[in-house]
Amino acid sequence: MNIREFYTITENRPVARDVFKMRLAGNTAAFSRPGQFLNIALDGLFLRRPISVADYDEKGVWIYYKVVGEGTRRMSAMIPGETLDVLTGLGNGFDVTKSGVHPLVVGGGVGAPPLYRLTRELCGAGKAPHVILGFNTASDLFLVADFQAMGIPVTVATADGSAGVRGFVTDALRENELPYDYVYTCGPEPMLHALYDATNVSGQYSFEARMGCGFGACMGCSCKTKYGYKRICRDGPVLEKEEIVW
Repeated sequence: MNIREFYTITENRPVARDVFKMRLAGNTAAFSRPGQFLNIALDGLFLRRPISVADYDEKGVWIYYKVVGEGTRRMSAMIPGETLDVLTGLGNGFDVTKSGVHPLVVGGGVGAPPLYRLTRELCGAGKAPHVILGFNTASDLFLVADFQAMGIPVTVATADGSAGVRGFVTDALRENELPYDYVYTCGPEPMLHALYDATNVSGQYSFEARMGCGFGACMGCSCKTKYGYKRICRDGPVLEKEEIVW
């Protein structure tokens, strides 16, 4: 169930190249699973901006976003005390109960934030996750220390080799020969496809899409699966590996 809320910005600051962290105070009753997202209305722009939720508690949520267009540029200039019109609790999110004992958690760039809450819940359920985070270069790194603070192994890969393993998340996976029995991942589609091909276990893949409404009414983000068409905003953004059609 999605709910329209008005959130107050309590923090908005850069944490990496073109990446900002924003904390929003307000009602979070609509959130029930890691991997859900919210949709932010901005004055003068017709479509809301969908942003994944990194974590939430009874007081509010925190998100990370990359400045890539007019909407996120405006967000980056906002200051604490400003109010945002937000649709909350969107998307199906990740199902922690399907995980094996040693889940692999893989994030690419701004696909990392929704995996933070997921990883916390996996640890809370007694699982032993290994996290791989991929970035283009060292100046893009963020959230790495937050994952490490959970006391779990975290591997970083950068395309230019300026931090961690040189290459992509699949290179880090091969180099470390990690034991895993399930995969959770979020990131750009080429990364998801490469990881799909490189792993032979089940998993859940969170997809990005251009969304019109954000809650399934416009059908603009429909994609084909092995079981028919699904709306990424409502039936996703998380799809089971076995249903994905590339």
